[in-house]
Amino acid sequence: MSKANSTETRQREEDDEQGSAHGAAGEQLSTAPREERPDTGAGVPAMSVIGWVRWFWRQLTSMRVALILLFLLSLGAIPGSLIPQTSVDDMKVQAFKEQHTTLTPVYEALQLFDVYSSVWFSAIYILLFVSLIGCIVPRTGQFVGQLRSRPPGAPKRLTRLPAYTTWRTEAEPEEVRAAALAMLRGRRFRGHEVGDAVAAEKGYLREAGNLVFHIALIVMLIAFASGQLFKSEGGKLVVEGDGFSNTLTQYDDFKSGSLYDADSLAPFSFVLDDFVGTYEKSGPQRGTPRTFEARVTYAEGADGAERKGVIKVNEPLVVDGTKVYLIAHGYAPVVTVRDGKGKVVSKSAVPLLPIDNNITSSGAIKVMDGYKDKNGKKTQLGFKAFFVPTFAGHGKGQMFSQFPALDFPVLALSAYQGSLGVDSGLAQNVYQLDTSKMKEFKDEDGELLKKMLRPGEKLDLPDGAGSITFEGTEEWASFQISQQPGNGWALGGAIAAIAGLAGSLFIQRRRVWVRAVRGADGVTVVEMAGLGRSESAKLPEELGDLSAALVTTAPVAPAAPEKPDAADTPDGSAVTDATNEAGSRPVHPADAPAEGAEK
Repeated sequence: MSKANSTETRQREEDDEQGSAHGAAGEQLSTAPREERPDTGAGVPAMSVIGWVRWFWRQLTSMRVALILLFLLSLGAIPGSLIPQTSVDDMKVQAFKEQHTTLTPVYEALQLFDVYSSVWFSAIYILLFVSLIGCIVPRTGQFVGQLRSRPPGAPKRLTRLPAYTTWRTEAEPEEVRAAALAMLRGRRFRGHEVGDAVAAEKGYLREAGNLVFHIALIVMLIAFASGQLFKSEGGKLVVEGDGFSNTLTQYDDFKSGSLYDADSLAPFSFVLDDFVGTYEKSGPQRGTPRTFEARVTYAEGADGAERKGVIKVNEPLVVDGTKVYLIAHGYAPVVTVRDGKGKVVSKSAVPLLPIDNNITSSGAIKVMDGYKDKNGKKTQLGFKAFFVPTFAGHGKGQMFSQFPALDFPVLALSAYQGSLGVDSGLAQNVYQLDTSKMKEFKDEDGELLKKMLRPGEKLDLPDGAGSITFEGTEEWASFQISQQPGNGWALGGAIAAIAGLAGSLFIQRRRVWVRAVRGADGVTVVEMAGLGRSESAKLPEELGDLSAALVTTAPVAPAAPEKPDAADTPDGSAVTDATNEAGSRPVHPADAPAEGAEK
């Protein structure tokens, strides 16, 4: 937009100059609104309230203010990209606030954690929207008026136009004008005959491109607003074999726009059948995913038929306008917890969160119900878990995974008992273990009980408190389920904006006149001239091509005999005719005399 409109002021000045120099021929080559220039007198009359409102409206709908608002909108989006946003990830916002206690009050006062819903961003957005509409409406009316009107008649002195050529022909003036009109229409000029000349015009797509560009911006703004107001977005972690149903209670986290209706959730469900991940085993890209896909069985509606589908990165599953994206992957060790009597208290796959690219994972295993200690008292168990899919081996540094695939899985556990704090009613992170109300299980040395387990191995709790067995490993996938209306409109608006901008930059609006009159010696004099909205080297070239095409119908007449000099005439006045310096040959517009030059 900036390039298309940064030249508006200069083009208006050029249009003013052309209009004054060429009369009606140079008028209305642009639909850009003309700003009223204030009087330069010393006294400035006081304006009424209505006058101030009109002045404010003119300023708001000017191109200058529209560019300033667009620039401010771009600046406002910078903190929205650099600072964590509550609408995107509330956990990151809380972490940022804990790390930056000094900046947090300032950012909160400026609403920088909610940029796109802030008062100041909304004000800029609305003002830009109004400014664009106030600019487009009058320009559209002017453009429609120009389309319905005809090109103006030829100026009296065509020699003053920037591109000009002339020659003499033996064809009749009517024949020349008819041939010129047919030739210009054949080249998609819109023309008609006015008096002794043909007037034609071309390049309306330039102004149409400007209007399309601005209308496309409005469409994009509306699409962006509707996407923010009516969107829904949630996340769900699913272990292999488990499923998901698109209801609010099934989401791990869910966010929506202020006008979103929860009843509009698309009814569908899916089951994660299998996750397939393969990785580069050698070379500089070792560990880079080669296959990364979730194979699911899904159904639309409550009684829809089951279908198979594959969800890949950037290839979502689309169900009834809702897109299911694959965003992450990890491992869920399967563990079995038994009490002191050998009774199975819990057996489940516990998802752990990756902390590096090799899927070294950490988390917590919580046993909340069904466990009793050796005295028969109900209590709770907790285990801090650390998992590596490919263990390097003992004595080879810290316990971090060497490869993301399940080549040598090892699960490290440390055990606690007591209250997990889940009965307080407060929200708790399922991947963290709160040990403030728990006691450590001790080993023989009096240290925290911990052990590294391979699949099939178990950790025995002291004093007959039971055991936990590492049975194996399942894989999980994390999905983002989003419904965001307006994306199609935004894409269409972006494409239309690019097309409109290209048209406004590369298409030149110009007018061509062909005058054919009978000279004093009875030979027809043909004059051709062109005028563009702005100066361009292509205009003289185009006029040269047009004159060359017209010469085939109105060939050049033989050169007229030389006239005596002015000093040889009886009255001492110079004798002039329409013959150019090259005799009767047409002069290429690039070689035409400058404005005001004598013929």
